[in-house]
Amino acid sequence: MNIEQAPVTSFNPVISTKAQLLILGSIPGVKSLHDQQYYAHPRNVFWKIMGELWELPNNLSYQARLSLIQAHGIALWDIAHQCIRPGSLDSKIDQKSVIPNVIPALLSAHPHIHTICFNGKASAKLFKQHFPDLLTAPNLSCINLPSTSPAHASMTFADKLKAWHIVKESIENKGRL
Repeated sequence: MNIEQAPVTSFNPVISTKAQLLILGSIPGVKSLHDQQYYAHPRNVFWKIMGELWELPNNLSYQARLSLIQAHGIALWDIAHQCIRPGSLDSKIDQKSVIPNVIPALLSAHPHIHTICFNGKASAKLFKQHFPDLLTAPNLSCINLPSTSPAHASMTFADKLKAWHIVKESIENKGRL
């Protein structure tokens, strides 16, 4: 099997009993897979946005970042458990190869999650394909957000940050926006 055709596999979810909001990506990119860290690419602005929203220091370790977002009620995961995708671009995901994560089971195990935020269009599209019933589930809001990926360079950091403020607002308002 060609190395570019080898399936890539997502990480386990980052979640605590305090989880109120689930941020879903598509599947980790090459740098994230190599480092075994969500949003590890240095130009991915996810952690910078989280830092701005929650006033976190820039020099935190990965484990400290995870602990702090969990303390704020945020969980992380991906739609795809496994898929074939050469490189890091979501547009290169072989749609027929996608094996989704068990998101309904995660939501059942964590009933305090009231909001799902999609980190980019690919995540929202995969969710709609694999979990259409959850889009209209009672007591669950689904929000499309601009991708924090460096591939989504058409939007400024300030505009991404403004859009992502809904994460903090949703938690502070317990999903009632």
